[in-house]
Amino acid sequence: MAQVEVNLSALFTELNKHGQNGDYDRAIKVTNKILKAAPGDKKAFHCKVICLIQQSDFRQALKVLQDNSNLSSELTFEKAYCQYRLNAVRDALSTIRDTINPDIKLKELEGQVLYRLEEYEDCLDVYRDVIKNTSDDYEEERHTNLSAVTAALQIWGDKNVDDYGLTEDTFELCYNKACFLLGQGNIKAAEKKLREAESLCRQMLEDDTDITEEEIEEELSGIHVQHAYTLQLLGKNDKALKLYNQVVKSKPSDIGLMAVACNNIITLNKDQNVFDSKKKMKAATADGLEHKLTREQRNTIALNKCLLLMYTNQADAFKKSVKNLKSNSNSDVPFLIEAAQLCREKHVNKAIQSLKEYLEVQSNPSVRVQLTLSQLHLMQGNVGQACKVLRSIEELKHHLGMVSTLVSLYMSLEDVDTAIEILDNAVHYYRKNRGPKGCLQSLLKENANFKLRHGRSEQAVQMLEDLRRANPNDMHTLAQLISAYAQFNPVKAQQLSEELPSIAESAEDINVDALENSAFLFGPKYLKKASKPESIEKKAAQPQQDLIQKKKKKKRRGKLPKSYDTNVDPDPERWLPKRERSYYKGRKKDKKGMNVGKGTQGAASSSAYNDLDASKPSSTPSSPRAGTVPPSSASSTASSQPGPRQQKSAAAARKKPKKKGGKKGGGW
Repeated sequence: MAQVEVNLSALFTELNKHGQNGDYDRAIKVTNKILKAAPGDKKAFHCKVICLIQQSDFRQALKVLQDNSNLSSELTFEKAYCQYRLNAVRDALSTIRDTINPDIKLKELEGQVLYRLEEYEDCLDVYRDVIKNTSDDYEEERHTNLSAVTAALQIWGDKNVDDYGLTEDTFELCYNKACFLLGQGNIKAAEKKLREAESLCRQMLEDDTDITEEEIEEELSGIHVQHAYTLQLLGKNDKALKLYNQVVKSKPSDIGLMAVACNNIITLNKDQNVFDSKKKMKAATADGLEHKLTREQRNTIALNKCLLLMYTNQADAFKKSVKNLKSNSNSDVPFLIEAAQLCREKHVNKAIQSLKEYLEVQSNPSVRVQLTLSQLHLMQGNVGQACKVLRSIEELKHHLGMVSTLVSLYMSLEDVDTAIEILDNAVHYYRKNRGPKGCLQSLLKENANFKLRHGRSEQAVQMLEDLRRANPNDMHTLAQLISAYAQFNPVKAQQLSEELPSIAESAEDINVDALENSAFLFGPKYLKKASKPESIEKKAAQPQQDLIQKKKKKKRRGKLPKSYDTNVDPDPERWLPKRERSYYKGRKKDKKGMNVGKGTQGAASSSAYNDLDASKPSSTPSSPRAGTVPPSSASSTASSQPGPRQQKSAAAARKKPKKKGGKKGGGW
């Protein structure tokens, strides 16, 4: 028994030596020897688990803890930490919350687990409690974590978070404050704070001589990506793209940071430089990012992937990506993208059906989807369906823009009654509920004008009376009211007309010269030119006899033609060109020389060939056949016929001589 105790003491001494030297492999071997000799030794078991954790062998450490439940009952922190590092975050949270009276270590781990689960409000409560109840050397790290939680809650939460006024003397705190300002929408202040964070980080790292320039750039890459994002929000896309490419070119070890930078480059490329966007998308969708990025970031990258596939016309891959995005996101954006792709494929009816099905299963329908659906109905010419969808949007039902749109659409359908109903409902709503300043008065005026234009004078009177009570001195409203009463109650109109100011009162402030010089009444055509001061002085200096106006020249009447006959009506078509008149028969064709130029040079006409054809009975041979003697009459006839030259000269003699003269200038 004494020999075993001596061996255990020596083994623990060796274990302590290996632990201090960081030689965890040998330390584990020593713990195995101790546990073999003393299986119930909790201290040796604890050392073995710690050595496995130091070697990042979390899976083996968790297995050891689970296989020895009698020894691991007090090692809750180690078990939860192994589960957290193995991304079994829900199991880690369950392990922590099953512990009664957890210590500070376990509470800090709970804060980390809640941050990974994106339960930022509970995480904020945990860190506030830890900071309140502790005071040690890790206070700065806890403040850093608290600032990170408030920034995340401000960016991705639905409500504003109080600023705890933490100091910003480290680059981590300065960086988190910049993210908090981004969540508030104060982009310029965030950009300034990021510059301060970069300066603090570089200053701190350069003081350490063991850190290289590459390691400094690696640490600064996260600040650079966030800085580029602020520049992108400020519209400085060129500078932002330069910073993003600088980070991507350095190939940071953090795949989450690389994914964010590549995704933002894709958003800057949009539908241009598609080949580069495809390469960046591979980096933005690498394996293992589900534990590095938030749910919102992953959904944004998946959304941009769908848009990229749509712009590159990869229909099958697009459908698969949209389906996955629908299952992993609670947003309406995937359905809108799917509808856009169907419209690109000329399937508008399918897009309408898809959005209808989405709205039917939603307890709180999306306004964006409803507006898109109404727009698609209008593209198809279904104005009635579009109006039905627009009237179902409760959030925008009584907005002035929506009221104006609905009235215009119903007027395109010539449905005056429904348009008036919409105007009356809007007036009734703003009478009960206080809206923007002047909103009710504007609606009353438009409602009254609309009813007056469409002959609803009795209905318009009520609106005009309300307007008059609100502003009794408005003469325009009084004039409209008199005009409306005149349609159905002349007596009342006569009574109200007595309240109109007299003509003398109305004309007191009227400047006649200004009216004559204004194009408002008569238009620019009749605008009277204002005289220059110099010309007015010259006219005043001239004697009265020099200001006699010149007589206008009378327009002379046109002379009638000499052949004009007063007893005959003039030709009603005399103003038309001759070729367009009904009695125009066209120019006569010149039949002379019609056959000239037809056929090859020296060719004879068909009649000449018929005369030379001796086989025809009617033809007369021009020369005797062999062995026969021609009769004398035939020879005399042949001898009396003139030759070709004589025929040509005779034909020329028969032509009429041309008249002298003709067009000037000559010609061919």
